[in-house]
Amino acid sequence: MYSVNRILHIGLILMLTLSPLTASAQNHIRRAMDRAREKQNEMARRQVQAEGGAQQEGRSYLRMRVENGDTTYLDNLPPTFIFSRGTRQNTKNWRNYYKLVWRFARVYPYAVASGKLVRQVDSTLSVEKYRGLRKERYIDAIQKQLFKDFEGSFREMSISQGALLLKLISRETGITAYAIIKDYKGGITAAFWQGVARLFDNSLKSEYDPGGADKDLEELVRIYQAGEFPALYWSVFWEDPPKVEIPEKYLK
Repeated sequence: MYSVNRILHIGLILMLTLSPLTASAQNHIRRAMDRAREKQNEMARRQVQAEGGAQQEGRSYLRMRVENGDTTYLDNLPPTFIFSRGTRQNTKNWRNYYKLVWRFARVYPYAVASGKLVRQVDSTLSVEKYRGLRKERYIDAIQKQLFKDFEGSFREMSISQGALLLKLISRETGITAYAIIKDYKGGITAAFWQGVARLFDNSLKSEYDPGGADKDLEELVRIYQAGEFPALYWSVFWEDPPKVEIPEKYLK
């Protein structure tokens, strides 16, 4: 018995070498070749379906299209940023940008974790309807756990890194650091830490301005969320960015 490909080959040879055949005979050959192609396409579809039936949980297969016996796989690819290995520039603006990228790499993961934690705490306070002493005890427990998990990392941060972290937390939560402290610990506590921040020429009340003063910072966030920050960091410093360890419970 001839295979499908064998039928196609025979039909093609007949079409090319036996042109004197009658029109009826040539039409018959064409119909046979068309049927062979349809059978080949059907076999390709069944093969893909069989593979799809055996797929494991969490795994997906590419979409496919069969044309004239050829199978083309289709997929949507996200945009990719290409950063060449840059040459360090020594102007003031570039030096400031390099510092921003360097600090951002070390504090942004904490800001993301902080944003998730604030939303989790707000949700718990709302669902459990914590008030008064119960709320105070709950916040104190969260604070103690945060000190246990992050005190060492935060003590190693510079003042400029801390200021950048507060600004990014404001971006992730939609409110200022002063408002967070006031909501959870009260106005007196917030005023105290605002005074401390003032000693270092910072303010807990500073709002995030993505279209103005924080435009470059917002662009870094966009690049980070697109998964392209390692390429940008390497183009600036010629090395991979530092790996910031965040406990898994803060990433859920």
